[in-house]
Amino acid sequence: MKLLIVFAALCAVALAAPRPDAEIVKQDSDVGPESFVYAVETSDGTKHNEEGKLKDAGTEHEAIVVHGSYSWVDEKTGEHFTVDYVADENGFQPKGAHIPVA
Repeated sequence: MKLLIVFAALCAVALAAPRPDAEIVKQDSDVGPESFVYAVETSDGTKHNEEGKLKDAGTEHEAIVVHGSYSWVDEKTGEHFTVDYVADENGFQPKGAHIPVA
């Protein structure tokens, strides 16, 4: 399970990678055996924060629960977008003002 937590943290880093013309202005992470926290901000205004915790450790229902958000500024319109999400045993559940609701 520890490997899964580390893998999730590395995926978060890869997904939050800035565009070639942007620089990382703030980055922080803490990866533990049963949890992780990650935050990055780039010079183009992109931000990504994520926190994951191991739920029901040692049981057959063991799972990682991840809460996070990412935001960016549209290059063409200058509009600011934010997505808040939860990823758990029910899948990836994004929420944002620009995301249609079923």
